[in-house]
Amino acid sequence: MPSPRLLRWIPILFVLLWATGFIGAKFALPYAEPFTVLAIRMYITLGVFLILIRVYRPKWPSWQGALHSMLVGSLVHAAYLGGVFAAINAGMAAGLTSLLVGLQPILTALIAWLWMGNQISRKQMTGLMLGIFGVAAVLLLGKTNALALQFNTVSLLFALTALFGITVGTLLQKRFCAKIDLLTGTFYQYLANALVMSLLALLFETREIDWQPQFIAALLWLVFGLSLSAILLLMLMIREGEATKVAAYFYLTPPVTALLAWVLFDERLTVWGIAGIGLTTYGVYLVIRNPVRPLKQNRP
Repeated sequence: MPSPRLLRWIPILFVLLWATGFIGAKFALPYAEPFTVLAIRMYITLGVFLILIRVYRPKWPSWQGALHSMLVGSLVHAAYLGGVFAAINAGMAAGLTSLLVGLQPILTALIAWLWMGNQISRKQMTGLMLGIFGVAAVLLLGKTNALALQFNTVSLLFALTALFGITVGTLLQKRFCAKIDLLTGTFYQYLANALVMSLLALLFETREIDWQPQFIAALLWLVFGLSLSAILLLMLMIREGEATKVAAYFYLTPPVTALLAWVLFDERLTVWGIAGIGLTTYGVYLVIRNPVRPLKQNRP
């Protein structure tokens, strides 16, 4: 049983691991196409999860629960991971990709406000506006020189696919999969992702792989550092009552990724790029720290 002091550091470690996923993609993609990388990653991950399930013997969901988990997996993993990898492969910088998909809490709050009738505070509205202005600053003003964050129309569409995939998938996860065991539920999510990635690789890619040491190392990190370690940390936080707090740390992901990309790939930021990331980060923080609440209904 981890000590309370150790538990306070676990969400931060989770976010650091999450941020390295964008870096792992950057390292792996020179040696294989994005959907091929993800298909291999998912099949290895499924094998690891089968071992964990055999050891811990969790309860398997019903067929309905399995289908719900696979639907969520198609969005949270297939659309999100596929969009992220495809965006980076199409030329978008890892830091900018992280920034765009990091808007997920803002988009979720906006959906809850517009279509679900939830209340939104002034701080949240401020956060929404800051997030939009921050991304606009990066996209429109952050490319003032050749070393600034890079993107093109195709990579931008892939990144937006990832953003909407994880947003809708998260909402469906909360609605339909809250009571499903995390190990078996995640197994079905990864299974759906593996099937989708295999189909996309068969249809659109050559499936050629250059098995260089860097590719193998990146693939192993994506499996054990992200698909395994990050999800186990998430399960630990939920078990210890920290799951409701983990979202407050996600606003750290874009600057951490941008810093790692700068150190490893020389993805330098302009002043506008740094300012845009700062605005977006603070905007997400304001939205997360003030969760939306349902509108009070008048009693008849």
